[in-house]
Amino acid sequence: MLLAIDIGNTNINFGLFMGKRLVKKFVIPTAFYSFKKLKVRLGVFKALDVVICSVVPKVTVVLKKDLLRLSGRRPYIIGKDLIVPLKNLYRNPKQVGQDRLVNAYAAVMLYKAPLIVVDFGTAVTFDLISKHKEYLGGMILPGLAISLDALAQRTALLPKVKLDKPKEFIGRDTKNSMLSGIVNGFAALTDDLAKRIKDKIGRRARLIATGGNILLISPYCKSIDKIDRDLTLKGLSFIYSGLKR
Repeated sequence: MLLAIDIGNTNINFGLFMGKRLVKKFVIPTAFYSFKKLKVRLGVFKALDVVICSVVPKVTVVLKKDLLRLSGRRPYIIGKDLIVPLKNLYRNPKQVGQDRLVNAYAAVMLYKAPLIVVDFGTAVTFDLISKHKEYLGGMILPGLAISLDALAQRTALLPKVKLDKPKEFIGRDTKNSMLSGIVNGFAALTDDLAKRIKDKIGRRARLIATGGNILLISPYCKSIDKIDRDLTLKGLSFIYSGLKR
């Protein structure tokens, strides 16, 4: 068994794989992670190995120690112990977030290139893969919740609003005006960028979408070809499988 862990700024996603099959998954909010919560959610720990992809170094250190206590084995860290087997054409390859590379690799393994991978997480990232299965680069934007919070923090009169589906396209109160602007605005941005990207990398490029907010925004986007909520966890499983060949 493999325990795959994706440490993000908002959530830590855990996935237990038996061979290629994802048999169990759960989420712990990053800010509220504890050893007790991990032990309760994992139950009897039978995983042979652990692979971690992280964008929060401080949490990685804590989680590594906790997993060592539970299993007696040190986890593999993506970018340190395991390298994503994808040709990286970034100007400075070390600058690319490991989660972005893992997503790109998972997409290459599951879907036909060229590809656009959009992750609607704490940040929104667009990652582009050429028809030759090369990682080309992409875009990074503030996420939906961050953008909504910024409106309240940087203005005098706009309230703090929880991210949710807007009740109407044309908002008739402040809350729904803000929600419509964020949700419909990001959907329109996604569709337009997808069109521009396809002009660059090929009209046949498929858009694969993932991330914590994907189910919220997907009904408003026209350009999404496939939703894969477990893309990062699957990518970690693929990389681990390559190690064990």
